[in-house]
Amino acid sequence: MIPSTPTPVPSHLPAAFSRRSFMVLGGVGLCGALAACGGKSSSEDEETGPLRGTVTMWSSFTQGPRADWMKKMAEEFHTKNPDVTVKIEQFSWSEFNTKWTTGLTAGQVPDISTALPNNVVEMINSEALVPLDKVIDSIGRDRFPKPALAEGQSDGKSYSVPIYSHAQVMWYRTDILQQKGLSVPTTWEDLATAAKAIGKSDDLYGLSVPLGTGDMLGARYLNFYVRSAGQRLLKDDGKADLTSDAALSGIKYWTDLYKSVSPEGSLDYAVLDQATLFYQGKTAFDFNSGFHISGVATNRPDLVDSIAAAPLPRMKASDSVNYPAEVSNVPLVVWEASKVKREAKAFLEFLFTKDKYIEFLHSVPGGMLPVLSDISQDSSYLGNETIQKYSDSIKVIQDQVNVGSAIGMEKGPLVQAGVLTSQGLIEKMYHSIIIDGTDVETAAKDCEKKLNEAFKAAGASLK
Repeated sequence: MIPSTPTPVPSHLPAAFSRRSFMVLGGVGLCGALAACGGKSSSEDEETGPLRGTVTMWSSFTQGPRADWMKKMAEEFHTKNPDVTVKIEQFSWSEFNTKWTTGLTAGQVPDISTALPNNVVEMINSEALVPLDKVIDSIGRDRFPKPALAEGQSDGKSYSVPIYSHAQVMWYRTDILQQKGLSVPTTWEDLATAAKAIGKSDDLYGLSVPLGTGDMLGARYLNFYVRSAGQRLLKDDGKADLTSDAALSGIKYWTDLYKSVSPEGSLDYAVLDQATLFYQGKTAFDFNSGFHISGVATNRPDLVDSIAAAPLPRMKASDSVNYPAEVSNVPLVVWEASKVKREAKAFLEFLFTKDKYIEFLHSVPGGMLPVLSDISQDSSYLGNETIQKYSDSIKVIQDQVNVGSAIGMEKGPLVQAGVLTSQGLIEKMYHSIIIDGTDVETAAKDCEKKLNEAFKAAGASLK
């Protein structure tokens, strides 16, 4: 899948990250709840005989085609293993974060689930997951990109299996740029100029700046800007860094664009609210992955020939086109509390059967890039009509996959990465600036302090 291998991240977690009892901000320890789940030891690897039992899966693959695919896989697995029933329960990504943290405390977690890389770091720290090295080896360890596997590793063990990759890039409307006589922006200044030239109305906005506190998009957009300056949202000592020149400039940049071209309601937008505007043809620019292809095709089929992806903007036109920004290697995990670990692992491996896996990727073509290197070159995968139609845009996404990482994981998996994207603190900072009129520097310092406190509460060791 990755023609030019990026600089590998460590295959183990850094010293600042050790498996310890994860604490939510309210101070409730999650690790101790595992016993309440009735989990048994990992001796299921030694068991033999027919698979049997009910496997509960929490899936955030809620879009129709891939949700249908997952249900189909559950039925086919049952046909192959009559004594096993796979029960699929669906939760949006934003719901999932609350669901797993409260579920672990209450002793109510699934046997297998989807997750996000930043969730996995917290889950490992909670001792909530079981190692999946045997599953990875069975599928073929050398078929996976090492950085994607490393995001779920601790002490030499792998606790997650990536199932697809995607990356954030800049999407734009080719027809609107042509109508306005605008070029595709290459720098942040270019983007601001173009977005303001398009302006905002009930029918069309230059772009939308999503800052809902129930999602991570405020952190995402700030991370784009900071990464383009060669900086990170975390210092080398693991503490938050929102007061660097790049971060302060980024906060001011997005605050200005929110006020000048974004819908007023975007202050509360989550990812689906944000994406839907582009799907419906109401924004000229947006940042997202290849899921925008199917979103536009479903909502505005008349615009399928008027969208394209470009690399993320940079500080100067002379800067490198592909700088490390945000990549998601979306994984599956098996829970320590499960009483059917062997069955859950078998179902996980079943999902990677070649023809079934390609069918999964084609359920949202271009939205999910294969994590298996051989599949990415397979004619059965590449022959999809949509993948061929948007090959240039998909290449832009693939180029970003090759260099990026999850937010906060630029130096390897850290528990801080989960806090950056799950607590809404950066988004609340923007609210303080926009709604309360707080000075940018003051708001940034306050958010930085709150993030560091949250890092400590989550078990991070800060220098």
